[in-house]
Amino acid sequence: VGAGKGITATASLAQKYGLSGLEFAYGIPGSVGGAVAMNAGAYGGEIADVIVSAECYDAETDSVVTLDRESLSLGYRDSVIRHRPLTVLSAKFKLERGEPDEILAEMNELMGRRRSKQPLEYPSAGSVFKRYPGYFTAQLIDEAGLKGTRIGGAEVSTKHAGFIVNVGGATASDVKSLVELITTTIEEKNGIKIERELIYI
Repeated sequence: VGAGKGITATASLAQKYGLSGLEFAYGIPGSVGGAVAMNAGAYGGEIADVIVSAECYDAETDSVVTLDRESLSLGYRDSVIRHRPLTVLSAKFKLERGEPDEILAEMNELMGRRRSKQPLEYPSAGSVFKRYPGYFTAQLIDEAGLKGTRIGGAEVSTKHAGFIVNVGGATASDVKSLVELITTTIEEKNGIKIERELIYI
């Protein structure tokens, strides 16, 4: 799959051909390349479960290289791609044969869960922070009284505190400022430093 293809569209295409394994990715915002670079995951599944290899451009050697699953060093929202000058060009996945109707039913069930818990009615970049060991990050943000806090057009979602949504005209600076406010507040109140899942380029 080309790196620029949406990961949700890829999950839909797999379903159409009766291929199971990417159901968890249905509804994740972003591209295949981004999903590989950060080992995207949800509902008990992640890219590491299905990837065989990724073709990447290596800026260091000015060459195209193919990295197998082990060489990608996939971890929690992490991979070697985030630590070297690599750009994902395409990815190869290994999926299992399944019944298209059953795969679609699971995808729809997961999407229903997303819609009930996540602010899909607004633009966002998905979950902003990584889990902190022993804590639910969204709960920490909620308990700190930050739900609904706005900077410019960026708002801590009132539906799920782990998301920053664009309620109208939000800029990257608005989002970054809100991320900084959340991070600082949680550190002051709980003595822990939560880490961004959101990647700045």
